[in-house]
Amino acid sequence: MPDVSYLTAEGAKRLQEELVYLKGPAREALAARLRAAIQMGDLSENADYTAAKEEQGFLEGRIQELEAILSHTIIIDDMKKDTSQVNIGDHVTIQEEDFPEETYHLVGPKEADPTKGRISHESPIGKALLGRRVGDVVSAETPGGSIQLKITRIE
Repeated sequence: MPDVSYLTAEGAKRLQEELVYLKGPAREALAARLRAAIQMGDLSENADYTAAKEEQGFLEGRIQELEAILSHTIIIDDMKKDTSQVNIGDHVTIQEEDFPEETYHLVGPKEADPTKGRISHESPIGKALLGRRVGDVVSAETPGGSIQLKITRIE
């Protein structure tokens, strides 16, 4: 079975919009560039043609990647909410030692952005939190070393 992607509704919409753009305006612009380069003649020494063909490869690869992701997506906003334990899609408030509490949204790796409070369920912290309950203290191995986190709230 292909890999399942966990996305928020917002994340899925963003990827769908990117796909529509790539399959429409981006493809059309690239096709026009290719036509113009072909009309210049000798393709063996035509840098514009070579660059456009390379770009076409990247564009088609990204289209295939997005189609694969979107065809095997689970929208985490639609998942049944059980806040008795940490699951994908939950907002989890944690506290490390005497530091202030921090709240993270547990998302799939395609949407993870720790600077915006979104961590992947596949990250060391995400893995440590999954299935745990309020009051649990979990240990996570991060690049900076082992940390202890107390779960204070699950929403």
